[in-house]
Amino acid sequence: MTDTVTVHDDRIAEIAPGIYGHFAEHLGRCIYGGLWVGEDAAVETRDGVRTDTLDLLADLETPVLRWPGGCFADDYHWEDGVGPREERPDRRNLWWTQGRENVPEEPNDFGTDEFLALCEHIDAEPYLAANVGSGDPGEATDWVEYCNYDGDTDLAERRRANGRAEPYDVTYWGVGNENWGCGGTYAPDEYARDYRRFATYLRGYDRLMGDGDLELVACGHTTEEWNREFLRELGGDAHMVNHLSVHRYYGAGDATDFSDEQYYRLFADSLRVADDIERAAATVEAHAPGADVGIIVDEWGVWHPEAENDNGLEQPNTVRDALSAAGVLDVLNRHADTVTMANIAQTVNVLQCLVQTDEESAWATPTYRVFDCYEPHIGATALRSTVDTDERTPSEDLPSVPLVSASVSETDDGIFVTLSNRDLDSRDVCVDLPADAGATGGGASTVESAEVLFDGLDPAAASTAANAADFAAESASVDLEADGRLAAEVPGSAVLGARVR
Repeated sequence: MTDTVTVHDDRIAEIAPGIYGHFAEHLGRCIYGGLWVGEDAAVETRDGVRTDTLDLLADLETPVLRWPGGCFADDYHWEDGVGPREERPDRRNLWWTQGRENVPEEPNDFGTDEFLALCEHIDAEPYLAANVGSGDPGEATDWVEYCNYDGDTDLAERRRANGRAEPYDVTYWGVGNENWGCGGTYAPDEYARDYRRFATYLRGYDRLMGDGDLELVACGHTTEEWNREFLRELGGDAHMVNHLSVHRYYGAGDATDFSDEQYYRLFADSLRVADDIERAAATVEAHAPGADVGIIVDEWGVWHPEAENDNGLEQPNTVRDALSAAGVLDVLNRHADTVTMANIAQTVNVLQCLVQTDEESAWATPTYRVFDCYEPHIGATALRSTVDTDERTPSEDLPSVPLVSASVSETDDGIFVTLSNRDLDSRDVCVDLPADAGATGGGASTVESAEVLFDGLDPAAASTAANAADFAAESASVDLEADGRLAAEVPGSAVLGARVR
């Protein structure tokens, strides 16, 4: 069978750069060891952050980075992490540091200024998560003032004294995290009342400054009931919400030891993110009509059984994981009119990370390679496409798995197509482009570039410092037929990206 991807003459929306965002939490070796090692470390650093990790993230293009959590955020007090490091207090954190072997109490060496400097080094928009569970609106508003105010208040002067003269101008502020659980075990109406309280003060700061630049992220849920009751309680104050977040983790079998059924089940589980997005958007439309609320998937990714609290949630990072990420990115691209940001969990060493480190080096994971391949979609206009392919149904309680997944976007430089083949065997794929494809609108005439990931690799293959180069992209053979169709043989368990003009 030849699979067919039909690209329709139907533009969805611009793919927000934030869809390709990342998430870094004070969890395991994500911050300490993965990013921050201090100025006296054995590896090369820039302002205390590993240069090798910085270089990989800068090369990838990291549009937005979320910090400091996650559950960590709702027991974190930002003032502990500013000022001279030798004067910062050691703290326990209820969720990620206390009582875990080989994980010390939080030293607060890496705080607000270190994080925001990191974002500037890699040209990422910062996204800060304010403490709702154990904090208060005054603490949150003070944090905004410390980061963004250009006047002569005590907090602005403290920032200057700590080495930053100009405001950071942080736009994205999460009002808590998973407040239905680790963020306070709120009922949705309770969280709505506290959200309104926090947002009133944060919006008040915004009005006082005359900027109107703050974008607030409310904690949502994958269930319709939570989001509905939250929005109902907000009522006419739903305009205080710029974005509503949902989280989606998934897994099937062990990271490297899985059956064929579990291989496909992982993809089926990951595809539930499409329902999460559509359900959240429909609930906003029904219960906050007229409110301009985007959907953010600010935690997503594979969570294998190997990732446990005692090992800092580290797990092998495999080709199968990367294929699942490609499918999720296709979903996000196809929902470009709804999704305003997404943040894979997590950036370094933890869960479905993009970078792994040891004491000597840092290297790109297979998931990093997928993000790198998909980079041309960032900021492009998503085109609607449909895929005619075989499906697998590994479980009645999960969506069927199309064996070929795709997303398509266009810029003035042409059309960019990504294909992932979830089949264990190779598949022939044709892409029918619209008649006005190409930069001149007269039909595509040239394959400008094409690359393939994971050709010939076992889906269970995991990255290490020694084999990281094996997962890099290779040139791919893609034909542009006389009728304007792209034709390619996509290897089993592989990802292909191609640009045409």
